[in-house]
Amino acid sequence: MILLRILLISALFINQIDLDPKDNKDNAVFISPVKMPLSLSASFGELRIDHFHSGLDIRTQGVTGKEVVATAAGYVYRISVSPGGFGKALYLRHTSGYETVYGHLDRFIPEIEDYVVSGQYENKSYMVTLWPPKDKFMFNQGDIIAFSGNTGSSSGPHLHYEIRKADEELPVNPLTFGFGVTDDYRPVIERLIIYPESNNTLINNHNKILKFNVSGNNGHYSLNPGAEITISGSAGFGLQAYDLVNNSNSKCSVYSIELRVDSLPVFSYLMDAFSFNESRYINSHIDYETYLKEDVYVERAFVLPNDKLSLYHNVKNRGIVSFNDDKRHHIEIITADVSNNKSILSFYARSTVPVKQAVGDKTNSNNSAIMPFNRTNRLVSGNVIVSIPSGALYDTLRFEFSRIPCKSNMCSDIYNIHNRYTPVHKPYTLSIKPDSIPSGKESKLLIIQLSEEMKKIPLPSWWANGYLNANPSVFGTFFVGIDTVPPQISLNGFAQGANMSGRTEIRIKINDDLSGIKSYDPQIDGKWALFEYDQKNNLLVYRFDEKRIMKGMKHDFVLHVTDNCGNVSKIDRQFIW
Repeated sequence: MILLRILLISALFINQIDLDPKDNKDNAVFISPVKMPLSLSASFGELRIDHFHSGLDIRTQGVTGKEVVATAAGYVYRISVSPGGFGKALYLRHTSGYETVYGHLDRFIPEIEDYVVSGQYENKSYMVTLWPPKDKFMFNQGDIIAFSGNTGSSSGPHLHYEIRKADEELPVNPLTFGFGVTDDYRPVIERLIIYPESNNTLINNHNKILKFNVSGNNGHYSLNPGAEITISGSAGFGLQAYDLVNNSNSKCSVYSIELRVDSLPVFSYLMDAFSFNESRYINSHIDYETYLKEDVYVERAFVLPNDKLSLYHNVKNRGIVSFNDDKRHHIEIITADVSNNKSILSFYARSTVPVKQAVGDKTNSNNSAIMPFNRTNRLVSGNVIVSIPSGALYDTLRFEFSRIPCKSNMCSDIYNIHNRYTPVHKPYTLSIKPDSIPSGKESKLLIIQLSEEMKKIPLPSWWANGYLNANPSVFGTFFVGIDTVPPQISLNGFAQGANMSGRTEIRIKINDDLSGIKSYDPQIDGKWALFEYDQKNNLLVYRFDEKRIMKGMKHDFVLHVTDNCGNVSKIDRQFIW
């Protein structure tokens, strides 16, 4: 008999996934934030490394400057301008108890734009967060508030739109409010994945993860002909699936997943709302290693021991199923979208009584250690200390460590801290004692991560007790490097004494090859000047402003750019405008 015992009361929840998600919403009414047919490039809860997508990405026909409107009556309570993240963003609060967010904007309407520029000059910073008085910017539903753009970390012109519960700053699924996105498509299921729970689990006589392609369409999926599954011991299931919506060819994430064994619910997942504090648990919900190796998202229908997502419901035994009764069991994985279009993967797995113990991991090395997920772990080896706080691991880990002799231009050996395929929920402390420190250059040293492509990724580093320290949020390969090279400034033809009377802006490129740009200080005629920072394109842009510099005059321009190791570059130019 299958060991997993389901209480009779759980049958009351079998149809939980059949509920229309909109039934649980209040009467808050939102309209579309754009004046064009809605086309999504990403949905709420979209799977990303390190976080769930907290809103909708709405296409703007491949251009910037499209009108963005208030989706409900309310007031602006926050304005944010940043080189990364949402770039230029507006936050509105509504009487319904919700907030809406509009990100990656090109610009705001003139009255907000003037308010923001004044705040930037007051703070002498392009990056600002402003909190206007409640009655400063009030709008009716449908009023124009801004224009769409491509600012911040956006990879192309679009509008990022969110709805949040105001009291908790909790993102909720905008599609549950039904404001114009039509979805007539059922989710598509592409693969089934089965995970052994222990070294004693056998799946088709193998103690390893097995992946099965599936066939079907129109909501009905099964294993490919000839595929059979036999399981001995405890196992978990996962699937690769996606959803489509009308007027878009983008593959969106599914809204819900449910696992049933012999018609009884074992696990369910519902992407209705989540907190930003839990968003990084996505790295345990997905098969992190498969994503890094294959660039596809696989979602687990079971829960790792330290996965604390609130999106799971009606979970029995973490969704892990025990097979040991020599019977055939019916497995169903049901996926659905917000419009309640469903697809079901249905198959049978034969349970067998173990006849022999599977061969486990017999690794016994001085460079490995067992690290439980629910305690603080520490490894000391030569010139390296690794301190992993409790809760940073999603499951108990056989931690591996190795060293490679240093190469030229390195101040330490190269250290492999486990491997990049195992996710970490929160940062740990990596301490490395350099093998050599160039005289007077202590402040120029930093810990560097090496990517698979040998790209150098700098980490904020500090000295303590003779060690250089950093807080990586991933495992991987690290060494101590040095940065003594100042940032590069490219003036794009901005010559000494240039006459710019017919121009509207100055564009300057800034870049740093290693530690990264920390700050820049632009001044015109001895006063701070507002240069917008387009971080992804390493670009500074100044738009001539008659309110702040006199026209038809000669002006002095000075720019200091500082990197994260304190190296500074400076240029000065005179120009006429």
